[in-house]
Amino acid sequence: MKNIVIIGAGYSGILSAKGLADKFKKSKDVSITIIDKNPFHTMLTELHEVAAGRVDEESIKISLAKIFAGRNVNVLQDTVEDVEFIERKITGKNKTYNYDYVVIAAGSRPTYFGIKGAKDYTYPLWSYEDAIKLQERILNCFRQAAIAVTEQEKRNLLTFYVVGAGFTGAEMVGELAEYVPILCEKFEIDRKLVTLCNIDVLPHMVPNLPEKLSLKIKTRLERMGVNVMLNTRVVEVGDQFINLEINGKQTQNYAGTVVWVAGVESSEITEKASQTLPNENRGRLKTDEYLRSINDKHVYITGDNIYYIPNGEKTTVPQMVENCEQSAHTVANNIYTSITGKGSLIEYKPKFHGVMVSVGGRYGVARVGTAKNMMNLPSFLAMFVKHFINIIYFAQVLGWNKIASYLKHEFFTIKHRRSFVGGHFTNRTPSFLLVPLRIWLGIVWLFEGVLKVIDGWFITPKLEGFFGTANVWFDSLLNGTNPNVVSGATETVEQAGSTAGEVLINFNFIGLFKIIFVSGRDLAESTLEDFAFKLDIPVLNWFINTLVVPYDGVQLAMQIFIVISEILIGLSLIGGLFTTPSSAFSVVLLSMFICTTGLYLSSFWMIFAAIALLIAAGRIFGLDYYAMPYFKKRWKKIGWVRRSYLYHD
Repeated sequence: MKNIVIIGAGYSGILSAKGLADKFKKSKDVSITIIDKNPFHTMLTELHEVAAGRVDEESIKISLAKIFAGRNVNVLQDTVEDVEFIERKITGKNKTYNYDYVVIAAGSRPTYFGIKGAKDYTYPLWSYEDAIKLQERILNCFRQAAIAVTEQEKRNLLTFYVVGAGFTGAEMVGELAEYVPILCEKFEIDRKLVTLCNIDVLPHMVPNLPEKLSLKIKTRLERMGVNVMLNTRVVEVGDQFINLEINGKQTQNYAGTVVWVAGVESSEITEKASQTLPNENRGRLKTDEYLRSINDKHVYITGDNIYYIPNGEKTTVPQMVENCEQSAHTVANNIYTSITGKGSLIEYKPKFHGVMVSVGGRYGVARVGTAKNMMNLPSFLAMFVKHFINIIYFAQVLGWNKIASYLKHEFFTIKHRRSFVGGHFTNRTPSFLLVPLRIWLGIVWLFEGVLKVIDGWFITPKLEGFFGTANVWFDSLLNGTNPNVVSGATETVEQAGSTAGEVLINFNFIGLFKIIFVSGRDLAESTLEDFAFKLDIPVLNWFINTLVVPYDGVQLAMQIFIVISEILIGLSLIGGLFTTPSSAFSVVLLSMFICTTGLYLSSFWMIFAAIALLIAAGRIFGLDYYAMPYFKKRWKKIGWVRRSYLYHD
């Protein structure tokens, strides 16, 4: 039995474990274990959103049990205290673990650069717990300021310093600047009483970005009321004060809250490992081109813990998520090759595609592309790229389950319009207002199905006439002859024999499909019931004319399917049971009608109604209120569902 142990469930740790689990899924003689002090993975890049109250705290947590459900990975909650590399033994608070290969993916922790008081009197932002503490601190400051008697007391409580103007610092202070007006309104506090400062010893914000983009971030923050203090060194932090040095001159400033995001260093266990393993740059472990420690081929390093300069580069790989993702892939492959002898070791050749910084939920800057071709993106596209990249990451980690949760937190339940698309996707309509619409749509579907039963759709083939009459009517209008009868998708309508009708749209898209929009009467005399729309698709026409219409049995089978579908959809919507699949199938069925017989505009309301009912419309005064929790609970217990993450919480 070969034992692989991964220390740390950060970005690189969980992706390494998942990659190894996929490669060894048929191997019973390989054990994969991941150890972390928490039972969840934390989205470190989103901590500022929780700290400044934009999203719920649960949005940055992903259960390790869910990530590795149904996979050959042992998830252990423990704090690793030491690694004996000669004996290949890991010591945790709970027990000792033996390994054949170990992956050090323990991430980073804040570094304080030896500044007096910084560790004791500031609020770091590098963990789930940090984000929660800072969120509570910010809220409490406003709560206390609201009841403070003097203006000076209020000002003292509402003075915030964010130390560090890198990625995290810019995003944290931007998020806070966006949050402050909301809190001021909530607690009835004058915005002028709030002081926000962002400090950094460097001359530019986010030094990874070109100066032009750094200046954009600075300008945006200043417009939001932030005092950006660059070329400023923190000398000391104490209880309610921060000492700064600017141009060699020191000043002491009152500070109600100091947020520390000035840099990171290796985690405690990585630092301890660096006492044995070669290291560089605040405890990062030196690796060879295969991401193995340069003096121990059984130790692999990923993510922030890597110190490696790729061929052709001048600096070590950056501490960013993309490095975590790519290094995890390399490590999983190389451990698999080392154990099985299959394939070959691959050299770590990371290709980074840029960086993105959000300043609050509405504005961002990005520089993306390839190493030789980088481009700057405007704010809207920058924010779009940010969310798109997050979704790609979530697809790797927890599939649809996390993607659905992310979309909900970031768009569908976002408060105060704190999104780059504003609040346009926020769900504000009470679900009970949809009940009459749901019931009426169900009645219409049931009525249509029953009428077809009475008309003999279970007994006699009728599709030839159903499709043919509609086609004749459309063709007669397109060819300028006199239409007499039209068969709509859900009804048959007698047209006045003397009307000539109007063709409003007849657009042929390079032979793939044709958009047809007509009226059965002269335009001046037309009502909504006279207008018909059809999407004419030659391939579908061939299928119907070749494989359906010539065969009575096929016609009858399709008729029975349509009728039963209409009746079941109707009953489902009336009762509020399985409303989501019923609404989705309503859209599919109506789309099929549009592409075969066409659909009157007077019936188009059914499509929009079905779309409106897609999400949880049966949870109010419907059987889904009782049925869905029952089925959801049992659905999640199915092995392949858990492994595929085909559910959402």
